[in-house]
Amino acid sequence: MARDDDKRNFALRQADGSESSVFSGRTPRQAALKAARRLEPAPSEADANKTEIRLREKGTKKVHIYDGWAWKEQAPSDKPDWMPGEITEANVSKRGIEHLDEI
Repeated sequence: MARDDDKRNFALRQADGSESSVFSGRTPRQAALKAARRLEPAPSEADANKTEIRLREKGTKKVHIYDGWAWKEQAPSDKPDWMPGEITEANVSKRGIEHLDEI
C-alpha cells in the first residue's frame, strides 16, 4: 500500500486564476488523469475534444499544463456487480510547465 506522504496535491486552475478542485497523486500526470475523468465524455475516443487542464502543484509556483479528453466505453466482461455497464475513460498529453510569479 502506498504511503500518504508519497502523494502530492495539485489544484485545478481556471482561466481566471481561481482554483476550484484539488487532485492528489504521486505524479502530476496521475492527478491530471483524475481531472480528465471529470470532463464531459464523448461517445468514443475518436470523437473526444481536447481540453486544457492546468494543475498547480501545492506549495510551489509550478503549473503543469495538459491536454485532456474523456470518452465512454463498455465495461469489461469480468466487471464486478456494482460497476455500471458503461464507464468513463480518459487520457492526457503534457504540453509543458509554467512558473507563476505569485501564488
